[in-house]
Amino acid sequence: MSLVLVEDAARVRTLTLNRPDSLNAISEALLDALAEELLRAATDPGVATVLLTGNGRAFSVGADLFELTQRTADPDSFVMGKHGFLGTIRAMADLPKPLVMAVNGLALGAGTTFLGYADLVFMSTEARLKCPFTDLAVAPEAASSFLLPNLVGRQNAAWLLMSSEWVSAAEAHEMGIAWKLCEPTDLLPTARRYAEVLASKPISSLAAIKDTMWAPIREEVRAAQEREVEHFKRLLGGPANAEALAAFAEGRKATSASCRPAGDRSGRTTRHARTCRWTA
Repeated sequence: MSLVLVEDAARVRTLTLNRPDSLNAISEALLDALAEELLRAATDPGVATVLLTGNGRAFSVGADLFELTQRTADPDSFVMGKHGFLGTIRAMADLPKPLVMAVNGLALGAGTTFLGYADLVFMSTEARLKCPFTDLAVAPEAASSFLLPNLVGRQNAAWLLMSSEWVSAAEAHEMGIAWKLCEPTDLLPTARRYAEVLASKPISSLAAIKDTMWAPIREEVRAAQEREVEHFKRLLGGPANAEALAAFAEGRKATSASCRPAGDRSGRTTRHARTCRWTA
């Protein structure tokens, strides 16, 4: 089964995340498949616009927590992918062509933070967003600590990143995350129609406009990614995160855990943190 479905029409390449049974949870294999398709689309002269969506009832529920639990339990034997999370979001950031996203359902974690890299976001009226970073006792990702405040304002971003609460499609539209809301059956036809409008324009002009929009923030985005990586490494495998992942694996609610950052009393990071490469 292909983890990313590919369809070309009218110079629009549609990439569909295809792990519907796991709500398109982001595994190392899915990251590699998505990164490879983004890199191919970037250099394909027959592709002018990329449309990203999900198969099933979710856009993506973010990190595959079963895989993440395995990684923290036995980091030395975990097999990393070729591109990893950071390589994939950098492929998004470096895509020289318009990137349109159609959020068809649930969008958690990276399913939400990916939206910061979209040029246009269409969202089903039944979609919901959530950044469960504090529920998992980890740091933000995908430069969301920089991109979201710029997209929706500092207070909206603070609520999204800190609360681990659901945000409805209507609220996301009001905040400015979603450009247009669509009824579920209209989502893909509408997103494709607008993507085809963009794809009908000269690629050279589209690329120039996108470059001039991204150039002023490109270094800030990369710096935010690197800051988040350091915090993520420090927190992953710490007491609060370990309890959150154990609770998920056991199907129970997490109990209060130590608020002390991951690491020993000397301030050195834990073995889990040193070997974590989820965002590195």
